[in-house]
Amino acid sequence: MKERLQKVTSWLQEEKHPAAFIHSTENVFYLTGFFTDPHERLMGLFVFQEAAPLFVCPAMEVSQARDAGWDGDVVGYEDHENPWELIEAALQTRELPEIGTVAVEKELLSYARAEELLKLYPTATLVAAEESLNELRLVKEPKEVEILKHAAALADYGVQVGIEALKEGVTEMDVLAKIEYELKRKGIREMSFSTMVLFGEKTGQPHGNPGLRTLKKGDFVLFDLGVVYEGYCSDITRTVVFGSANEQQKEIYNTVLKAQLAALDASKPGTRIGDLDLVARDIITEAGYGDKFPHRLGHGLGISVHEYPSMSKNNDNLLKEGMAYTIEPGIYDAEIGGVRIEDDVIITKDGHETLTKFPKELQIIQ
Repeated sequence: MKERLQKVTSWLQEEKHPAAFIHSTENVFYLTGFFTDPHERLMGLFVFQEAAPLFVCPAMEVSQARDAGWDGDVVGYEDHENPWELIEAALQTRELPEIGTVAVEKELLSYARAEELLKLYPTATLVAAEESLNELRLVKEPKEVEILKHAAALADYGVQVGIEALKEGVTEMDVLAKIEYELKRKGIREMSFSTMVLFGEKTGQPHGNPGLRTLKKGDFVLFDLGVVYEGYCSDITRTVVFGSANEQQKEIYNTVLKAQLAALDASKPGTRIGDLDLVARDIITEAGYGDKFPHRLGHGLGISVHEYPSMSKNNDNLLKEGMAYTIEPGIYDAEIGGVRIEDDVIITKDGHETLTKFPKELQIIQ
C-alpha cells in the first residue's frame, strides 16, 4: 500500500497539486487495503505532497481499517458529529503549504462535498484525479492477478451450477437463486453485479432482466455472472441451448465464438485496444449480423467489474503486460434470442492468459 500511496504523492509533485481527496470505495481500498461501503457516510483519504496522508471514516469502522493494514493517521467520527469539522481540526495541526489545487474524483464528488472541501481551502481549485488513478490501477500486480484467477474460477463454478439446474419448466429466477446459493456456500458474500439468467427470446436483450419465464426445449440460455473475491471481481458469460438447437442458432453461436477467439488471439502486448473490437466486429459483420452487435467488445476488470480501459473500437491505447479486461462479443435477435461469450483476460509478457476456463464450444443441454 505504501508504494501505491507513494505513486500518488509523486503524481501530485509532478503536477504541482499540493493535495488530493480520494473517496471512491474502489480507490480507497486500493490505497488503504480497507474495503467497505460507507453508504451515505463520509469516507475518504487525503494525500499531500509534503505531509503524511489522513484517512477519514466512521468511528465504528476505524478498527476494521486498522485490521486491514492502515497504520496512518485516522479521523474517526460518530454519527452525531460533523466529520468536516474534525478534518479541519486535524489539518490545522499540520504545517501545510498554501493549497492552490486539490485533485479529486470529479465524476463522483457530490456538489455538497465539493463545497465542504472548498470551505477547508477557500482559494483552491478542484482538478480531476481520475486519469492518474485509472493508470495506477491499470497494470495488475502479481498478487492481484492471483486473486483475479481465484475469482474467475468461482465464476466458472457458478456457470456449472446454473447448467446443472436446467430442466424443463424451471424459471430464470429458480436457476439464478441456485447459482447464488451455491456460491454463498463457497464463502462468496457479494456478486460483481446482478446475476443474469435469461431464457429463449429474452437472451436477445444484452442486459435483460431475469424473471419467471420458464425454460422450454429449443431455448437459448444465457448466464452472465461474477463474484467479488478479496475485493476483486470476475465476469463471465456463457450461452447454451436447452433440448436441441436449430441451424440458425448454431450459425449465430459459431459466429460469436469465432469472433471471440479471434479477439483473444490478438490479445498481446503492443496491440491497439480498438483493434480487438474491430477484429471481432468484422467477423460478425461479414456473417451478416453487424447490426446485432450493439455494444463494445469488453471492459477493464479489477476492483470494479467495469473499470478502465473501455475496450471499444476508438480506443487508441496499447495493451501492456498486466492489464486485465473482458472480451465479450455478442449477437442479439429479439425473436430468436442471443448469444454472448465472455472471458476474463490478463496480458502476459508474450501474449495473454484466459482466466475463465469454462468450455466455450456449443453445449446442448438435455
